[in-house]
Amino acid sequence: MSTRNRRRPLLAVVLAFLYPGLGHVYLREWLRALVWFFLNVTSFALLMPESAVPETFGWSELVAAAENVTPEAALALAAITVFSMVDAYWMAKRQNTETEVEDGTTCPNCGRDVDPDLEFCHWCTERLEPESGADSEETADDSGANA
Repeated sequence: MSTRNRRRPLLAVVLAFLYPGLGHVYLREWLRALVWFFLNVTSFALLMPESAVPETFGWSELVAAAENVTPEAALALAAITVFSMVDAYWMAKRQNTETEVEDGTTCPNCGRDVDPDLEFCHWCTERLEPESGADSEETADDSGANA
């Protein structure tokens, strides 16, 4: 994954708030998205009383239905949403960390993206360590020139 494929953790959280699992779809974590979708739908089906499910969907019917939801059901669905948001945030951060490690295009001092062709960070001026392959080639060239 390149730095162009970095995911925004805040966007994943907002999507997971709208519906549990939607943030995971954004992150392309398909199995986790299905688990969160299934958990939310199953919890809704098991916890909602018949009086809380409107026959037609209009604003007045939804408001009346919300008044019939038990506190336990509301708390359980809210907990599922919060845990989905936390998981989406954690997954986005983990994906971004893996991207940074694979690309090696972040400064070890300030953590910002840097140009891999530079020998220093143009943000904080910290000297960047050359890659081990390039370093060994330079050392071989230097030792050959000295001989």
